[in-house]
Amino acid sequence: MTIVRLGFVAMSMELKNASPSKTMTFSQFQKIRDRDAAIRKLERIAQSNLHNTLRLLRHCAAYDIHFYRLTSRLIPLANHEELLDWNYMKPLREELKEIGDFAKKHKIRIDFHPDHFVLINSNKKQILKNSIQTLKLHYLLLRGMGIDSTHRCVMHVGGNYKETELSLERFIDNWMIVPHSIQKMIMLENDDTSFTVEDTLYLCEKLGIPLVFDYHHHLAHHYDLDWIGHWDRVVNTWKDSPLPIKIHISSPKSEQEFRHHSDFIDCEMFFDFLQEIKGSVTEIYCMIEAKRKDEALFQLMKDIKNRKDIDIIDGSSFYLK
Repeated sequence: MTIVRLGFVAMSMELKNASPSKTMTFSQFQKIRDRDAAIRKLERIAQSNLHNTLRLLRHCAAYDIHFYRLTSRLIPLANHEELLDWNYMKPLREELKEIGDFAKKHKIRIDFHPDHFVLINSNKKQILKNSIQTLKLHYLLLRGMGIDSTHRCVMHVGGNYKETELSLERFIDNWMIVPHSIQKMIMLENDDTSFTVEDTLYLCEKLGIPLVFDYHHHLAHHYDLDWIGHWDRVVNTWKDSPLPIKIHISSPKSEQEFRHHSDFIDCEMFFDFLQEIKGSVTEIYCMIEAKRKDEALFQLMKDIKNRKDIDIIDGSSFYLK
């Protein structure tokens, strides 16, 4: 049997006033004449975001949810070029440690997914530099939480620039510039427009990076392309990871807007995937990318509870028979 564990992204539809992504624009920062006072305000916003992150993890623990994606917007303006002298980690040590301790105590797997502007294969040096700086922020946050950063940050291959092979080779060239500690943190995901499972596998196998398979992206990109034939290779990219394999699940908003994520998860579409991979792994973590966040997780568990091909374990996990 295979254990399936579900997770959700960043926000809760049930918790009130619990945003972990409150922010301040640089324009707002500049309007505060006292720079030290402006920085203190940034720090208070970051502390509020971390406080709400801990509330979200308590919410996860209360409902037996073992998988949660942290927002990448915990610290506003952390890498802004005008604030590079700001030691943003120092005032947040206590809050970060509390988050890490709680996640470890309750066995909640946490990770990140940086925004689309993080491009390792960029052909512009400044974008590559900024991307590495953003990834360093994620590394520092995980280290501050006391979490092993290995394979905790999933990202797309990057821009296609209308030349797939050259874009893949540029990723390899630029990868050599990325510090080893950050390399260890990375997982790659196939996307819905530019890089197929096979493209992404090329990089993952060559560079020793786990591949996070996105079934919806695959269907949107190449509906008829055989992903099942690649599944064993996908699983093999995780062979040296301390973590079980993870995937992304989402459902099309409609036939006309197939690439867009729906509010909830199509249970039958999800089980079309699960039936194909059943028994190939002992445990699989599935991150739900749906507009209704944790509500989509709860609804999916309701949808499957009477199925005869599963046994419920807890509020977010089940055995696939």
